[in-house]
Amino acid sequence: MSPTGCPPGTFPPYGPGMNETALTVHQTARPHGFPTAEHFAFVEHALPDPAAGSAVVENLYWSVDPYHREMMDDVPGGFALGAPLEGRTIGRVIASRTPGLAEGEIVFHRRGWRTHAVVMPEEIRRLPRFDGVPLTAYLSILGGTGLTAYVGLTRIARLQEGEDLFVSAAAGGVGTATGRFARLLGAGRLVGSAGSAAKAGHLTREVGYDAVFDYHEGPAAELLGKVAPDGIDVFVDNVGGEQLAAAVGALREFGRIVRVGTISQYNNPDASPPRFNYADIVEKSIRIEGFLVSNYRDLQEELHEFAIPHLQSGRLALDETVTDGFEHIVDAFLGMLRGQNTGKIIVRDCTQIPSVN
Repeated sequence: MSPTGCPPGTFPPYGPGMNETALTVHQTARPHGFPTAEHFAFVEHALPDPAAGSAVVENLYWSVDPYHREMMDDVPGGFALGAPLEGRTIGRVIASRTPGLAEGEIVFHRRGWRTHAVVMPEEIRRLPRFDGVPLTAYLSILGGTGLTAYVGLTRIARLQEGEDLFVSAAAGGVGTATGRFARLLGAGRLVGSAGSAAKAGHLTREVGYDAVFDYHEGPAAELLGKVAPDGIDVFVDNVGGEQLAAAVGALREFGRIVRVGTISQYNNPDASPPRFNYADIVEKSIRIEGFLVSNYRDLQEELHEFAIPHLQSGRLALDETVTDGFEHIVDAFLGMLRGQNTGKIIVRDCTQIPSVN
């Protein structure tokens, strides 16, 4: 395999403007419940020209994330109907009218869900290159997904060596990153929940979890009690609902709940809120704290300093589900919402990816 993860021999010689047309994905309607392919449209248009001070980036890798589902609703800052969607993306500059961006540069930006984007120098981030670290890592373990896990453990939970954790949606991007980081940070017993026996097996064999239950198999409180009979110190919550209630009951004194997301309710807005003994919050001195990773971007370099040496040594591995072809980005997104991925889901275009080191 090449450093990009694409099969060898798939890279065309580099040349600006190789495609004559561009595609963008628009949201066409607001979903109620699970979105479908009918809520999106692929729109073809001419390859954009850069205005003075900008550059055109041909996108190579796209991130689809759970927060995109929230953005589909009619909420402040959400996606506008009939307009290109946004998201984390890695691409290559193919035309430039600014000295701040040279043709051929590989950059990170947030104007995704399109094959080509016009960007200003201040809208991009140049990606440092390290031996043994593929570009996809900057959308997974070194990107917003990994940063979410790192912030949750080090700043919100303030994890101490030997403490026991429970992670919901442990097979997702944040869940796998949390498990791997927790092991490197010296966590004690590490348990999780997932949506299938196959995912549970991957988490225990490959990621470092001690035990994982399939949340379909019964009440969450009973299942959590079996894998963590002595309780937990920290709960990293990606799901909400019944699993949040179960964790409150299992937490020890001075336990912490790190609220990352509520994926169990993204597609079920009428779901009842979790029911638990609110007295536990006081009597066990439990702290519940949520956060937005966008408020912690200043920790990006700290994450790199922590994770990159472990990636290079092999102590830290990538958990990624990769879909080939921009034309499949909507399918990848919908599959992620239904739990069809293990780890971070990434879309790539092997026909355009340059062989970079």
